[in-house]
Amino acid sequence: MTVVNRLVTHAELDEAHTAARQLSVSARLEAVLADGRALVLLADRGWSSSLIGAADLRDGTSVEDIVDTARTVVGPDEPIDGQSQEQAAAAHWSALADILARQGVDADPRELARLPHDVVLGARLRDWLTGS
Repeated sequence: MTVVNRLVTHAELDEAHTAARQLSVSARLEAVLADGRALVLLADRGWSSSLIGAADLRDGTSVEDIVDTARTVVGPDEPIDGQSQEQAAAAHWSALADILARQGVDADPRELARLPHDVVLGARLRDWLTGS
């Protein structure tokens, strides 16, 4: 049986939509398996931030901000249509378990929710943050 060891969100700069006062980041959530494989769970997430004025957005953006936001955008999402926070979270983890099942991995949604979740910043995003 294949076991999921951890979750990893890869955050990378979307250069086409990023400038000194505009930041656009894509986020891809993967499940890392005990055998070393990584399976994509979500590849359609991301966010943008902007700043009005002459300042540089990098001055107020830290690695911690990026990490926190990356974890947020890959879910669980906010409740909708009268859902409780717990129901929304359960639906999110069940959906991820279903994605894994379609890739041949049996995972318990509650166990997925408890896994370590790392965020890896891509090279372009790290360079943007440092002004390189």
